[in-house]
Amino acid sequence: MTTTGDPVRAAIWPGRPFPLGATWDGHGVHFAVYAEHAHAVEVVLFDTAYDPEPSATLALPERTGPVWHGYVPGIGVGHRYGLRVHGPWAPHEGHRFNPHKVLLDPYAKAIGRPYRWHPSLAGSKVEPQGEVRDERDSAAYAPLGAVIDDAFDWQGVRAPTVPWENTVVYETHVRGLTMRHPDVPEELRGTFLGLVEPRVLEHLRGLGVTTVSLLPVTPVVDEPRLLDLGLSNYWGYHPLGYFAPEPRYSSNGPVTSVVDFKTMVRELHRAGFEVLVDVVYNHTGEGDHRGPTLSFRGIDNRAYYKLSPNDRRFHIDYTGTGNTLDPGNPYVLQLITDSLRYWVTEMGVDGFRFDLAAALARELYDVDMLSGFFKVIQQDPVLSRVKLIAEPWDVGPGGYQVGNFPWHWLEWNGRYRDVVRGYWRGDPHRAAELATRLTGSSDLYGRQGRRPWASVNFVTAHDGFTLHDLVSYARKHNHANGEGNRDGADHDLSSNGGAEGPTEVPSVLRRRAVRKRGLLATLLLSQGVPMLLGGDELSRTQQGNNNAYCQDNEISWYDWTLDADGEAFLAFAQALVAFRRAHPVFRRRSFLSGAERPDGRRDVSWWQRDGRPMEVADWHDDDATFAMVLDGAALEELEADGTPRRGGTFLVWFHGARGGAVTMPPAPSGGTWRIVVDTDAGRIDEAGWGSPVAPRARQRLVPEGLTLWREVVALDDGAR
Repeated sequence: MTTTGDPVRAAIWPGRPFPLGATWDGHGVHFAVYAEHAHAVEVVLFDTAYDPEPSATLALPERTGPVWHGYVPGIGVGHRYGLRVHGPWAPHEGHRFNPHKVLLDPYAKAIGRPYRWHPSLAGSKVEPQGEVRDERDSAAYAPLGAVIDDAFDWQGVRAPTVPWENTVVYETHVRGLTMRHPDVPEELRGTFLGLVEPRVLEHLRGLGVTTVSLLPVTPVVDEPRLLDLGLSNYWGYHPLGYFAPEPRYSSNGPVTSVVDFKTMVRELHRAGFEVLVDVVYNHTGEGDHRGPTLSFRGIDNRAYYKLSPNDRRFHIDYTGTGNTLDPGNPYVLQLITDSLRYWVTEMGVDGFRFDLAAALARELYDVDMLSGFFKVIQQDPVLSRVKLIAEPWDVGPGGYQVGNFPWHWLEWNGRYRDVVRGYWRGDPHRAAELATRLTGSSDLYGRQGRRPWASVNFVTAHDGFTLHDLVSYARKHNHANGEGNRDGADHDLSSNGGAEGPTEVPSVLRRRAVRKRGLLATLLLSQGVPMLLGGDELSRTQQGNNNAYCQDNEISWYDWTLDADGEAFLAFAQALVAFRRAHPVFRRRSFLSGAERPDGRRDVSWWQRDGRPMEVADWHDDDATFAMVLDGAALEELEADGTPRRGGTFLVWFHGARGGAVTMPPAPSGGTWRIVVDTDAGRIDEAGWGSPVAPRARQRLVPEGLTLWREVVALDDGAR
């Protein structure tokens, strides 16, 4: 055993092979590390985050199976630590052990010293004779873990339980939401605590969302290339670990990030919001074999990562980031499920969005929806009961898996995004698929007992244009990313309304405003779970950047100063969310069938502009105008308490063409139609306005507009 520093503190006892990580028991700290192919594992202790060398280096004295373990009495909460792992340097066999590197414990629950790039973090270098081990010591620069006490006062606050059919997701970045908010104290801007400042919560309540979905909140690795450009990995999809919160979102130093995160969750729950976090188990921030040795690579590269069967020097990359974690290894699978369970039971979150989730189904090489990962999640008493959302693709062969995830998962519906964008851009032959997406995408999810809410509908997300930019730019403008505008998608299905970027031309601005309202209205009036991109309600622009992953600046931060048009759009968005909440026909628990009932009613029916029912051939012509009628009398669903769900009857006109259109609406079943939503006027009024629309009376639809009419039935005591 190697020891340095205080001999009393250097004492170490055998310990046990569980739990993994560093666990404080009030008297000392227990360490356990999975390193299957290692020859020895050492814990290095640091008194402060600024120490260039450890105060003690302790060899874990015992190995049980593939787990090295020991117990150190006399140290406690706040102590910084790392690992040195000894083993073979044999890249051709997949082994990259390098005891010159201090490594972050994969189970570290707090960051004691944040990541910052230094050349000594490199695990290897290229010499004339080939790749050799880099023997520069990284102790002064390596990210460290910190020992924590998990105790926290939740003050009796319980998480809200929002049924999926009532859920409206708000995807946001912790930092971007508040960095420019004038009512958030400067020291809290961009932090977990800033997100729960009163005016921020007031905004979220006013918008009407139910569920806040946070971009990754775990520690992130900033690529040296970005740092050289003065940029950073802002989105956070380059993880360093899976248990600790990202220290840059802390209000007062890295170790306080745990308490800050729990406080944020508690206050969001108190305000009535669920909390989802984006998790990135498909890869780590160590990149390919040329990347830094920070944790997994140095602890056991061959165990944690998928390696090429033809040459184990190289990683298999199904993620576009240089490596892929290997969930076929039961200890990697345990790491994933242990961390998920920790975020639920200790950190209080209500569910997860899984980045590039198809990669988790690759036990070997092909995507397998019967893989161990899904089996473990399904039988887990904690994880099987939280909200699970998949990004149902990766970049490997066969990676596009929209519609194929197990029944208790929801999926980002990329096909919904594409058809809605294409339809409102004016692309031909989009109406038929749009109708399918409006009604919950039963072609994708109408099996295995899945429900319409299996489809997470979105028009915009963090990856791509914002809603404002989607109608303002016909092409990407990513020059600020330093890659010559080569990065980011080239096919965003966007259009600019007649001018690229900012303009003062009234006709262009008007056209953009109508299309923006039409996109949002389509999203909120579709069956499934709507997801709003944070800042879209504020007409946020990224100046045409559709890949702002590295822009921790005003390109990404939300601008809370609104002009008159911005205020009007925010009010429109608030009213749309409230309208959806008020009318259960737009958030059904079962799929629409269109079948005729004995009384002649249909839960959904489709109409041509001339007032006749749509026929099969009509869906294949070039006419971009059609109507959807949702009959509230055919809802036939019960509330949770067993009472019948009541709903009105609505007619929604979709007119995606640039020219105006004349229509003859179908006759309502027992009343008259009144306009309640109009994306041209930007108006929403539950009571309706204007004269009642007579059946078969010719009506004019404005270009590229959505109009929603409500059936109003006269009664003795008024109307409904």
